[in-house]
Amino acid sequence: MIDLKIFEVWFITGSQHLYGEETLKLVAEHSQQIAAGLDSSGQIAVRVVYKPVVKTTEEIYATLQAANTTENCIGVITWMHTFSPAKMWIRGLSILKKPMLHLHTQFNRDIPWSSIDMDFMNLNQSAHGDREFGFIVSRMRINRKVVVGHWQDPEALAEIDAWARAAAGWYDWQGAKFVRFGDNMRFVAVTDGDKVEAELKFGFSVNTYGIGDLVAVINAVSEADITALTNEYEATYTMADDLKKGGAKYASVYEAAKIEIGLRKFLVEGGFKGFSDTFEDLHGMIQLPGIAAQRLMADGFGFAGEGDWKTAALVRAFKVMGAGLAGGNAFMEDYTYHFDPSNALVLGSHMLEVDASLANGKASLEVHPLGIGGKADPARLVFNVAGGAALNASIVDMGNRFRLLVNEVEAVEPIADLPNLPVARVLWKPLPDMKTGCAAWIYGGGAHHTAYSQNLTAEHMQDFADMAGIEFLRIGKDTTIPQFRNEILWNEVAYK
Repeated sequence: MIDLKIFEVWFITGSQHLYGEETLKLVAEHSQQIAAGLDSSGQIAVRVVYKPVVKTTEEIYATLQAANTTENCIGVITWMHTFSPAKMWIRGLSILKKPMLHLHTQFNRDIPWSSIDMDFMNLNQSAHGDREFGFIVSRMRINRKVVVGHWQDPEALAEIDAWARAAAGWYDWQGAKFVRFGDNMRFVAVTDGDKVEAELKFGFSVNTYGIGDLVAVINAVSEADITALTNEYEATYTMADDLKKGGAKYASVYEAAKIEIGLRKFLVEGGFKGFSDTFEDLHGMIQLPGIAAQRLMADGFGFAGEGDWKTAALVRAFKVMGAGLAGGNAFMEDYTYHFDPSNALVLGSHMLEVDASLANGKASLEVHPLGIGGKADPARLVFNVAGGAALNASIVDMGNRFRLLVNEVEAVEPIADLPNLPVARVLWKPLPDMKTGCAAWIYGGGAHHTAYSQNLTAEHMQDFADMAGIEFLRIGKDTTIPQFRNEILWNEVAYK
């Protein structure tokens, strides 16, 4: 399980020596109360840690330098209780490497109408102290999130949590390793990309290993471990009798368990956070890793098929960002359409590897022919996905930049049985409608592979893209094609 409470964000308050020790003592007390309130609110997934009030260039620099080097500090929240002259911040901000959220709040929610005096005004100057700070951050062209509202306001807390979750996903990418077994699916463009530029931009590395390296680990798996895992399958999923030990199709389940154990061992011992494979390069493997990929994703590993390392990394980031929230995150593909004029739908699925964290109810473990790949019939988990708000996201390499596209969708319950389609399946309506959503996705160059989320929002995605410093395109309820195409054109100019 991914525990976001191992991460912390630092709450840093700005002030200056102009106001005297009594005022600075109150600034510190108020700041401690706000940090403690944020930390104990129950709405923010990571820890919020108070740091002493910074009042000079040297204190600011030392605090931000410490944030850079402190393990598990994933970002900083800044707030100016009083006026804090922003030239003091230049040196510190110039070295800050962690994401920043600027909380524009104040200690008191309401103006104390009958007692307010100039002492109160001198102490509570966030209204213009934060504007001074905001200028220098904008002048330095530093990406940050600005949240406005009282620090006890649930809406403000939700915005802080979205940023904190994005920061956790971003932190998890730094130094992460992803393995690609074999190469990209032959002749496919969108799933490929510049892995050197990705490591420079995103902080994770992608390296290829021969499938024989994995097969050697799979072939060394013990009989006892295989038996234990097949027993776990029986206890966890719905299974026909012919798939159980002694049944006609047990050999397929046995091989799937062997692959899962070997693949998990390879990933864990190599320190990998995700992987991709391709059915065109499975020499030495008896079947494709169907249930293995599904279960590894459910445990937090990133995955995407056909060598798509960008989506594998994005799925891992989604797993981290969505940890502890209701709903799941998984590899997905837009597979086929239902063009009923009164109820247009997308059927999302993949050959084998959609993760059962999305399942509406108990998944069924089944064995069926695949039709491509030239391998034995693979075991996979079959299930339907529940309705509700969701999104699809895709990272594509545009040559001079990476682009993150997000389409907000509304998943719907199945409108009919699918007795002959033994894969995971989800139906959704792209927002704002089928024609606009699909056209915008294609204009934006979005991939056919996506990371699908039931618990993340476009706000998480915007925050994540800002941290990465990449282009972000959102397709949602207010999107129109003329507006969306203009946004693409404007971005072309901005990124040149």
